[in-house]
Amino acid sequence: MKLSELTDEELLRQAKNMKPTKIYDAVFFGVLIGIAIYSSVKNGFGLLTFLPLVYLPIAAKNKTKIKELERLIQERNLKYPDESKS
Repeated sequence: MKLSELTDEELLRQAKNMKPTKIYDAVFFGVLIGIAIYSSVKNGFGLLTFLPLVYLPIAAKNKTKIKELERLIQERNLKYPDESKS
């Protein structure tokens, strides 16, 4: 199902669920970078050195989805969900 086909309530729910994704992506990518650096220093260049490159398409897809959600929310004049009401 496309994001543009969601109702306002479903769109806001989806946005709330995607909110921590940016942080998760950054932390996971940071861990992968750390593993790659450690592996390079310890064993020289190898498979683990290029491990962060495997995650880049996933992070890019998440970022695109978040931007689309934000655009639709702004387009529909909805209030972006905040954490204070959780």
